[in-house]
Amino acid sequence: MPSISMTVNGKSVSGEVEGRTLLVQFLREDLGLTGTHVGCDTSQCGACVVHVNGESVKACTMLAASADGAEVATIEGMANADGSLGVIQQAFQDHHGLQCGFCTPGMVMSAADLLQKNKNPSEGEIREWLEGNICRCTGYHNIVKAIQAAAAAGA
Repeated sequence: MPSISMTVNGKSVSGEVEGRTLLVQFLREDLGLTGTHVGCDTSQCGACVVHVNGESVKACTMLAASADGAEVATIEGMANADGSLGVIQQAFQDHHGLQCGFCTPGMVMSAADLLQKNKNPSEGEIREWLEGNICRCTGYHNIVKAIQAAAAAGA
């Protein structure tokens, strides 16, 4: 089996993977980073969004070998160094941007990518950006409010 290495949440990691191993499987099963959720396996729900080299990627459709040498950030990497919630995570909590929580990691990761590209997005821009993320609890209103609050806080 081929060996891969990458930096995940600032730490160097490596492992042996089959050619068909998905990035989400490597993160969850090999590295134990279970915050990245698998909701559909078909790139439709967005629960598995992570950042690869600073860009949002649905980890259920990317091969782990394709991330060899990459910088990968997961929801676990969004917390502050002391383990407390990061700005976006805190905004989701404060503004009830989560219900069951299943979609939340992907929503937070997508929001972080948006706020890197647009520091002050409008409601319409946020909603358009989140088109690839599905909330089964229909909590979009509060998710949008949380992202607006995170933007206002300088996330």
